[in-house]
Amino acid sequence: MAPRVRLGGRWFNLLWLLPLGFAFLLVCVAVAKGLRNMPPVQGFIADYPGTDLRADRGDYLGIPAWARWTHFFNLFLMVFILRAGLQIFSDHPRLYWTRHCTPGREWFRCQKPVPADPLWTAKQDSISLPRHVGLPGIRHSIGLARWWHLGITVLWLLNGLVFYVLLFATPEWKRLVPTDWTVFPNAASVLLQYLSLDWPLENGWVAYNGLQLLAYFVTVFIAAPLALVTGLGMSPALSTRFRRISRLASIQTARSLHFLVFCWFLLFIVVHVGLVFTTGLLANLNHIGPGRDDNGWLGFWMFLGWMGVVIAAWVAATPFTLRHPRLVQRAGRFLVGGVLRWFEHVDLRPGEYTEKDVSPYFWHNGRYPDSDEYKALEAEGFSGYRLRIGGLVAHPVELSMEELRKLPAHTQITQHFCIQGWSGVAKWTGVSMATICDLVAPDPRARWVVFYSLGEGADGGTYYDAHPIRHMRGRLTMLAYDMNDRPLPFGHGAPLRLRNELELGFKQVKWVKAIEFVADFSDIGGGYGGYNQDHEFFGYRQPL
Repeated sequence: MAPRVRLGGRWFNLLWLLPLGFAFLLVCVAVAKGLRNMPPVQGFIADYPGTDLRADRGDYLGIPAWARWTHFFNLFLMVFILRAGLQIFSDHPRLYWTRHCTPGREWFRCQKPVPADPLWTAKQDSISLPRHVGLPGIRHSIGLARWWHLGITVLWLLNGLVFYVLLFATPEWKRLVPTDWTVFPNAASVLLQYLSLDWPLENGWVAYNGLQLLAYFVTVFIAAPLALVTGLGMSPALSTRFRRISRLASIQTARSLHFLVFCWFLLFIVVHVGLVFTTGLLANLNHIGPGRDDNGWLGFWMFLGWMGVVIAAWVAATPFTLRHPRLVQRAGRFLVGGVLRWFEHVDLRPGEYTEKDVSPYFWHNGRYPDSDEYKALEAEGFSGYRLRIGGLVAHPVELSMEELRKLPAHTQITQHFCIQGWSGVAKWTGVSMATICDLVAPDPRARWVVFYSLGEGADGGTYYDAHPIRHMRGRLTMLAYDMNDRPLPFGHGAPLRLRNELELGFKQVKWVKAIEFVADFSDIGGGYGGYNQDHEFFGYRQPL
């Protein structure tokens, strides 16, 4: 589906920007050529030729080796970050400005309008990408995409940190930081000269022109830090810790801004590479390659070698990921695992949301149960339902819905965070897991609590997920039988679902049929702690 932006009540197909942009560019060229013939404009260009060469530039001629190498590593790493980021976006190809992900209220989408089907799921709403565009490039592969995106981002940040330190430890910072206000008229002059097709004289070996300087400054000192800040802003952990900020700029606002930064990087790369090729290819490649100020061919051959490495890695990334998904997962966990532990949001407090914060629409997700067992229970209004609780407990029990409703009731209004990117606030009523623990008295050996579903996972087999037993005493961990003051609907897990607000949405098991207290989960399912961890390579601990 072509990308669309909502303007008021109508959707604008962004593909129209191609012919409209080309027509606008032609008009700009015609206007610029006309302006160049005016004496005042000629005087302006004479006063501000584009590059301010009045300051002494002798202390930072050329581009040092550390800048050239960090430039190449930045390019190499950005390939994986951008591809994996696009894959993550494709899992929920809609963007919003509020925490309420209501269909039709998004401002950007690469998908058709949500169909009238009341049980349409977020997973059905995901889109496919070509294998060499997304990473890994198959539909709903967000688990692997996140390992790539988060893991490589750690390396990208380290590369950026090295660049920042060396930049400000040397006079090279003057290349990228404007030091006087003349940069703005010089930038305007350069833009006018480019558009008039009578391009300015420049020498990047000595100094960048005003337009380059502003573009590099924005990319290095605004867009790159904003990518980090908005990435962290999408963290449920930080959203629940920095509550005042998240109320003003929700997780969806951060996601939208993160996508706009992604668009800026793509635009910058296209324009930057285009101008490198058209303003003096050999000289420019010699500047950034061997670090020479001449028109020889060495820089060109170095560029071809670099691009060969980048292209080879680009082509190999998808088949390598599909052949060795666990290796990708382990590498990602190694790179980002320590950071994930820093963000464990264990300080949740009740009362952060009120009924006025409840979302008007709460996305459905998961494979709906269609077994004869579930259909029979649903047909009789779940009067025959029994929740089995066992394993390493002193008092195994089976509880009917009537017995569950007689236990002390617990109510909470909380925000749901789906790994796909959407969020929503709902009111849940049910039984606190602390009450369940008091009832069954877990054995000291029990370290995990496994929740089993009446539904199957996407690839067949019982859906399940394991949670640390320490979460069970949390104030916001419960078994919900009501949602927004009504009995839990079928699409959201009737008759009973888990709510553990310390975890992402895929761990909130719906249609719960049994709970088992265990010492470890290595012999359950695939042994990775949950159905999606077994089948889709989600991380067991992924609070980011």
